[in-house]
Amino acid sequence: MIKELQELQKEHLSLFEIDANLDRLVKKIELLSYVNPLNIEKEKNVFFASKYTSNPEFRYPKLKFNPYKLHRLFFSQRLERIEDEDIRKLYQEIIYYYSNMVQCIETIGEQKRFHYNSLRVYGSPTEKDVENAKFILHFADEPVSVDMDKTYTPADAKAYFEEFSKRYDFPLNIKYSTHIAADAMVSNATETLLIKRNTKFSMNQMLTLANHEIGVHLVTTYNAKNQPLKIFSNGFPKNVETQEGLAVFSEYMSGALTLKRLKELSYRVLASDSLIKGYTFADTFDMIHSQYKLNKNDAFSITLRAHRGGGFTKDRLYLSGLRKIYKRYLKEVPMDVLLSGKVSMDYEPAITNLKKIGLAQKNGYANFAYAENRNVNKTLDFILNNLK
Repeated sequence: MIKELQELQKEHLSLFEIDANLDRLVKKIELLSYVNPLNIEKEKNVFFASKYTSNPEFRYPKLKFNPYKLHRLFFSQRLERIEDEDIRKLYQEIIYYYSNMVQCIETIGEQKRFHYNSLRVYGSPTEKDVENAKFILHFADEPVSVDMDKTYTPADAKAYFEEFSKRYDFPLNIKYSTHIAADAMVSNATETLLIKRNTKFSMNQMLTLANHEIGVHLVTTYNAKNQPLKIFSNGFPKNVETQEGLAVFSEYMSGALTLKRLKELSYRVLASDSLIKGYTFADTFDMIHSQYKLNKNDAFSITLRAHRGGGFTKDRLYLSGLRKIYKRYLKEVPMDVLLSGKVSMDYEPAITNLKKIGLAQKNGYANFAYAENRNVNKTLDFILNNLK
């Protein structure tokens, strides 16, 4: 394997040099490590004390890089030295994508500026997305089972994830954090599963997170590490919709997905849509909490995820991603290519081309949930079959 890689590097010297340069630059720009506020709990308490009227004033981590210098280094790459026209075009689009990500990070907390930059990277919900979200929210809540009771500590969750990951032979690095919006998330840059320190988990939530974070996000992280090119680790343009779609589909196939979870993804779409309408934090919270009757803690969490940074539309992609992956599943199209790294459905032809040349390898890891459909909830099947 090492000898083959060395031969490839000789044959595509300029490509590997540019790929390595981009890898060094991208290591500095993991957006989620900057966009999650440092003072969530304090501002949550102030917001609740104000009877949901005062918009939170979030603080964010300081930048550890010079944005202007980073832009310049991205665009100084001599792409004309890549002989293959398709690969050259791919890297050009990748540089534009990373540059947009830098613009997102450098404007965090600057409200409209950040929001517009966020739109360039993640887009905004379409009318169909909003209609799909409202369609899901029309369904009556299902009876709450004991699996939904939040009685497990972060330490219990850590033990659960460690047991779950034994089916894989990659290392599972787990750290506790107080600065994440989600209850658990994967940091791709550090190959670490972060668990929120001050929260409780239900059995269903642990099953959901295990199949979502470990079964997809860590699987694609470690599959990417085995690829000759670093772009598989650092991310193709538009990879979020595909990766989150795969992750929620993993929840569905494992039997973990619930109507409550689908509704959560729907609220995220409506919260993202509220940004386009010019809603403030308090306005969005009021819509979700008062109009849709979601409890105040969950409503705050969803509103926070949409309004962090100044207006962050990433969350609108989970539902549309699930819809696209589910339709792919119905057509019996394999998911292997999409699990090869942080890749996007839009770039499958490019990945196929890289495979032909030997610049993309077979996956080292699979998602076990995809082997058998364990969903028994007919309502979910009806909903997924009827999304537009």
